[in-house]
Amino acid sequence: MTPYLHGITPLSHLGVIRAQGDDAVKFLHGQLTNDFALLGMEQARLAAFLSAQGRMQASFIGFKRSATEVLLVCSRDLLAPTLKRLSMFVLRAKAKLSDASEEFALYGVAGDSVAALAGSVQTPWSKTDQGDSSLIHLYPADGQARALLVAPASTPAPTGPALDAALWAWGEVRSGIATLSAPLVDKFVPQMLNYESVGGVNFKKGCYPGQEVVARSQFRGTLKRRTYLAHAATEVAVGAEVFTPDDLEQPCGTVVQVAPAPAGGWAALVSLQVAAAAQGALQVGAIDGVVLTLDALPYALAQEV
Repeated sequence: MTPYLHGITPLSHLGVIRAQGDDAVKFLHGQLTNDFALLGMEQARLAAFLSAQGRMQASFIGFKRSATEVLLVCSRDLLAPTLKRLSMFVLRAKAKLSDASEEFALYGVAGDSVAALAGSVQTPWSKTDQGDSSLIHLYPADGQARALLVAPASTPAPTGPALDAALWAWGEVRSGIATLSAPLVDKFVPQMLNYESVGGVNFKKGCYPGQEVVARSQFRGTLKRRTYLAHAATEVAVGAEVFTPDDLEQPCGTVVQVAPAPAGGWAALVSLQVAAAAQGALQVGAIDGVVLTLDALPYALAQEV
């Protein structure tokens, strides 16, 4: 277990979209990759919003506050365009979408602080409500529990040791769960970020934009990219291209998420061609490339059917 990930930190890089109304749940169920129709009050959902071509426009952690209100937590740099695009599809549905970021405070909670707030550590995508606040249990990082706390802005900040925001970002990378940000829009089908392996895609629900592409990738064996954990000696940029040393003209992957590692260097999530990952020799950038070393993922990849 890592000794670094303990405490609580505000998450200013995330925002909140509220879907409210009698048809809010039904509307989101028809737009996102996961099942919101069967979403219980003690659960959350990882989900993606796709283009008609199956490419990710945004990713969310979504949960119900009531039968008629759902909150979607996403990268703040994607909130405005995502809200605008989602709102185009509301039409006659009894649902209203709005930017509720200023109404809620978001915190990352790690290590012993998770059990201190929730009473116990629970499985990923479980939700514990405490009054008007919700604690969503996330995938762990290097054996340390992690959770997302969403509280009304007027609620006093949770008590507990402070966690450096950079350490939280490192834990996000080490968990292997990618959050889509602005440089990555329209680059990936969900499986390229392993979303089908971590509860982000439901293949049994009804149609949604891009569903046919996602299903075809899964069931016809056409998926040739996956996301891997990696380490670099120096900083690399989100959206930067990855190459193999024997082919510096054709990129084989993309940097998805990065954070400084407490022991030195940078941790990264990279979406790579499976064949290139198996080869092993990788670098970010074709000229004076930064060498990448791949690490084992903390979860098993779902098998294609």
